[in-house]
Amino acid sequence: MMSHTAEIIAVGTELLLGNIVNTNARDISQALSAVGVNVFWHTVVGDNPQRLKDALDVARKRADIIITTGGLGPTYDDLTKQTICEAFGKPLVLHQDIVEDLRVFFEKNVHMEMPSNNIQQAELPEGCTVFDNPVGTAPGCAFVSGGVHVLMLPGPPFEMLTMLKNHVVPYLRSLSDEVIVSHDIMTFGLGESPMEELMREKMRHMENPSLATYAKPSEVRLRATAKAESVEAAEAMLAPVVKDVTDFLGNYVYGVDVASLEAVCVRLLKEKGLTLATAESCTGGRVAERITALPGVSAVYRGGVVSYWTQVKAGVLGVPQAILDAHGAVSEETARAMAEGARRVTGAEIAVSVTGVAGPDPDERGVPVGIVYIGLATPDGTFCRPLDLGKRRRDRIQDLASNHALDVVRRYLTGLPI
Repeated sequence: MMSHTAEIIAVGTELLLGNIVNTNARDISQALSAVGVNVFWHTVVGDNPQRLKDALDVARKRADIIITTGGLGPTYDDLTKQTICEAFGKPLVLHQDIVEDLRVFFEKNVHMEMPSNNIQQAELPEGCTVFDNPVGTAPGCAFVSGGVHVLMLPGPPFEMLTMLKNHVVPYLRSLSDEVIVSHDIMTFGLGESPMEELMREKMRHMENPSLATYAKPSEVRLRATAKAESVEAAEAMLAPVVKDVTDFLGNYVYGVDVASLEAVCVRLLKEKGLTLATAESCTGGRVAERITALPGVSAVYRGGVVSYWTQVKAGVLGVPQAILDAHGAVSEETARAMAEGARRVTGAEIAVSVTGVAGPDPDERGVPVGIVYIGLATPDGTFCRPLDLGKRRRDRIQDLASNHALDVVRRYLTGLPI
């Protein structure tokens, strides 16, 4: 099988300054992986012709596919095409049909006459394959020189993604007789180091399919990847690997190829016809924010209370003052009462609560940073998960606590121990 290697070169000083994030490289890498092209290098270069030329000289020696984004516009610093053509000895040729398309685009969409400097966008390398741009003014293109395929794409992400889907993927698919398929096994409850230690023997003996761990802020993803001559063949290789890993990790796995814990919770709530409410203290509404970011959630989410003050815990959620006086705001008893209060106030079948000390200092009773309690009130009773998350950064504790709250909901809805 022929295997291609690619380098992605993003052009733009704004990327180096950190003014924008290079999402194009991520999206192109994912698309190339799906068609069996190995991406081994990402490079970012400012709007400087000499530095871009230097990057191209390096890339052409180690990759047989070079994909650039950015620098195809009409302004003085949009010099990607000119620099690439100079580096590869390709003359630029004016495409009169593209000039006419640009004039029409400006008349219909901008309601003005096309500025003269846009004509340079219709100049493309001699003999190239043209990639039209229905959502912008900069066409892309591809050419082959010395066995290296060079593809130029616009920088704006929406334009790039449209061209990637319509032109680049079909172009690259014709070059490769392999496909790469991956499945993400999403887990919560084990950190990256324990997960790596647990899975080390399995991972070290695997090549194709392969298995790798990727740590997210509050969870770990295992990616199983196979390369084969077809999607069906790759899937057949992956099926036993995914089953083996999910069986081995058991309750730590909350889904395969799912977006997030909150997405799993919302799906389960919809399937079971149940509603949810939240009561949060130290997380400041993060659980509610994550749930309400999902479309269609109004069918299952009743609402929430951010009871940051003790008085709000008592006055709004109805936590008995006797519990607050005896056990404090950060306690199992209070977490249970908060969940029961949220369930009562909203009428939801299930309510989850979070109370804890996110830091940087202990609370007024001396409860140390990282102590958190997750309460869950349900038709089957009220439960609590006590946590000691350690002395971490405040935002890290809040993220972990919100994940634990969602995990408690997920486990209850799937009949697992909380």
